[in-house]
Amino acid sequence: MVQDSLVAALEKWPEQGIPDKPGAWLMTTAKRRAIDILRRDRRYREKLALLEGSDLRGDPAEADDRLRLIFTCCHPALSQEAQVALTLRAVAGFTTAEIASAFLVEEPTVAQRIVRAKRKIVEANIPYRVPEGAEVAGRLDGVLSVLYLMFNEGYLSRGAQVAMRRDLAEDSLWLARLVDELMPRPRCSAWLR
Repeated sequence: MVQDSLVAALEKWPEQGIPDKPGAWLMTTAKRRAIDILRRDRRYREKLALLEGSDLRGDPAEADDRLRLIFTCCHPALSQEAQVALTLRAVAGFTTAEIASAFLVEEPTVAQRIVRAKRKIVEANIPYRVPEGAEVAGRLDGVLSVLYLMFNEGYLSRGAQVAMRRDLAEDSLWLARLVDELMPRPRCSAWLR
């Protein structure tokens, strides 16, 4: 963690300047990095326990909850940038810095998008559910963007914990299969005519 903090300082300080309290900055950065690693380790252990305890890829209740959360976060009332940022934060566990890096914007901008999106969900009374039929299509762009970014980060991770991020790629594929199951299928009889 300390090494990661020093690397971050070498990258950011030339651009942003040395902070007033460099020691405190390094400690805060190391602490945040440690928390991120602990969260990822916990997610990895939980997923591993799910896989070991079942022949299924995941618990159906977990799948329902995650799909509900993804589709709630990707509601058309939110801008697509806010949809993707909020979902990456809430579902994939990305840090605000990682999301900012993916969007190529400043970290405070992403943090504000996430706060506004959460507030809008509460104020607009957006239901926590998986949409059905035509409603799915209205949210599909945001959902697929999230799954794409999750897969890319897991497969082409730039972080120090590359092996830890491989589960993101697998997780995004699993979620994509669940979303695929929601899509309407053409009737066979229509194809035979």
